[in-house]
Amino acid sequence: MKKLTLLLFVLFTLMNSNLKALDASVSYASFKSTEFSFIEVYLNILGTTLEYHTTDSIMYQASVDILILIKQDTTIVQYDKYTLNGPITKYRNDFMDVRRFPLPNGEYVLEVILIDANQPENRAVYEKPFRVNYEEEGLLQSDIQLVGKYHEETSNSMFVKNGLFLEPLPYNFYYKDATHLYFYQELYNTDKVFDDLFLMRYTIERVNGNGKMEPIMVGNKKLSPKEVNVVLVKKDITKLASGNYQLVVEIQNREGELMSSKVVPFQRSNPYLQEEILANTDLGEEFVSEMDAQTLRYSLKAIAPIVFDNGVEVLNMVIAENDLKAQRRYLFSFWVRINSENPKAAYDKYMEAARAVDKKYNSGFGYGFESDRGYTFMKYGKPSDIVTVEDEPTAPPYEIWIYDYVSTTPRQNNVKFLFYNPSLAGGNYQLLHSTCIGELKNPQWEVTLYNNDTDSMNRTDFDSNSVNGGINRRAREYFNDF
Repeated sequence: MKKLTLLLFVLFTLMNSNLKALDASVSYASFKSTEFSFIEVYLNILGTTLEYHTTDSIMYQASVDILILIKQDTTIVQYDKYTLNGPITKYRNDFMDVRRFPLPNGEYVLEVILIDANQPENRAVYEKPFRVNYEEEGLLQSDIQLVGKYHEETSNSMFVKNGLFLEPLPYNFYYKDATHLYFYQELYNTDKVFDDLFLMRYTIERVNGNGKMEPIMVGNKKLSPKEVNVVLVKKDITKLASGNYQLVVEIQNREGELMSSKVVPFQRSNPYLQEEILANTDLGEEFVSEMDAQTLRYSLKAIAPIVFDNGVEVLNMVIAENDLKAQRRYLFSFWVRINSENPKAAYDKYMEAARAVDKKYNSGFGYGFESDRGYTFMKYGKPSDIVTVEDEPTAPPYEIWIYDYVSTTPRQNNVKFLFYNPSLAGGNYQLLHSTCIGELKNPQWEVTLYNNDTDSMNRTDFDSNSVNGGINRRAREYFNDF
């Protein structure tokens, strides 16, 4: 039994050694009660991005220290600080929480700081402005809450409203297995505005290639006037293609006049539908039809930085099998998802950048866009600033890339990457550490960077993650100050 326990612990430790930086979905929605208005803050923590500790011989648990701040100008008007414990489990599971804060009408900023309780260097910060605006009289709509799952319940759980347990939808993202869109909304004072039935109209609009909104699905619901209308709507989205969307909920009177509206954005991944459509597309007239094997391979390798994590394995398989017909269909399908109106234009623009990056970062080890620096450039764009250091005697050449922000979901500000060249071979720089969610996070990056410094005076404690600073050891200074 001791051997089994040790083996499980080693396996779990090995899995955790490659963890990505702490990742979580943070969203919110505002509502109104008879006494006050309030905001709900929804948290979904990705269990795979946390460190775990053992609770017994085979079970593990993660914990996150959470600080929620609601600020108005420079004043903190509401806050909560607590530790959220994940489930005791054999596996790394996601876990959720919700908190409510009463707030008067006004403009606010929500800031959420998340710290892995078992690895305090692993943290994330989210910040977003929002508005609470519930007048005393007239028709009012709450924010739209996208719901992942629901069931009837009458407990005192913070997830329960009006007899419904509502599990928030993480990241406002519908994965390929999602079959329905659920949304919850409350309407206030309709009994003061309408004498008879009125209409709730909800529309799913797609963001097309030129940034304009295109209605895709429409639904209606007739409602009777009440002090508070509680609405939960279910919509089949099995035929909703992959893309960026928004849900628009409008309240209309019997004459069809718009009285009020609310909007919430969301994303959808539906490769099943996309492949069904594309499988019947004749590629004879498309831009991929004349590509030879070399061009196809080059183009497929170039898109790896912008393929979702779970799609990289499929991409690698398509490249390895050398089936030109399958490669053409995969490449065409990919760019149709990016720009259904003009996939060739999207391909040409991207490949122009890929060829430039290949030339700039080609070190003789694969294509330039396959190198760590080239991959980062293609995935996140040109950095706002670069610090290049080549003259520190106890460190190999290194670069620090600074991004004012990266357009991830959620958007991240002040993101940094540190690349170094331990082999001193050409431009063979490797990623050593990053503050970007989802990228390599190495708490001991300083120790690794200054590994050749044999002077014990420059070392901190044996198990430290850092080294002593100095005129020839300025990486920490550069990393923190820029």
